[in-house]
Amino acid sequence: MPRIAVLAMQGDFAEHIRALKKIGADAIEARTPADIESADGVIIPGGESTTITKLMKEYGLWDSVKLAHSKGKAIWGTCAGMIIISRNIVGQEKAQETLGILDVDTQRNGYGRQMDSFEENILSSAVNGWFHAVFIRAPILKRIGVKVEVVAKGADGSPIAVCDGNVFATSFHPELTDDTRFHSYFVGLLNKNNRQ
Repeated sequence: MPRIAVLAMQGDFAEHIRALKKIGADAIEARTPADIESADGVIIPGGESTTITKLMKEYGLWDSVKLAHSKGKAIWGTCAGMIIISRNIVGQEKAQETLGILDVDTQRNGYGRQMDSFEENILSSAVNGWFHAVFIRAPILKRIGVKVEVVAKGADGSPIAVCDGNVFATSFHPELTDDTRFHSYFVGLLNKNNRQ
């Protein structure tokens, strides 16, 4: 199994670690550049995107994740993580810097505030079937680049999970369920990359 570093700055990193270990993956909490360097893939979890961004820069992880991407390591952003890896954030007055490694534009809190959080069954090619998805202050994808593949849509038909090579993003939280198929999908991206 490849090693996966889950950014442990803020947010629901512990739930990602639990899910990864459940499928037998080598998962570590990433708090230093060395943690990112030692891994084959990186997960940026849900949480508060501006706080995670600030902490990533403060602890040297911002440039480390960019370097990991440039070396072909797989990256997965969930919810806030999707915002952080997107090309642009739209619909807000104050600009927010992103890693810009996934050719999509996102809108923060696209479905509303915390009280508007919801769950629904979605259909996804990434897991070959239905999945019970949890949306918490979830972002909306407002633009998707031509090379980016939509691998899941919400009940309203809007894209909620996308993949471009080994860069993966979900607007929902697979780690908050007992279903580990999205984590297995991400491990598959790492294994595919290691075979190339």
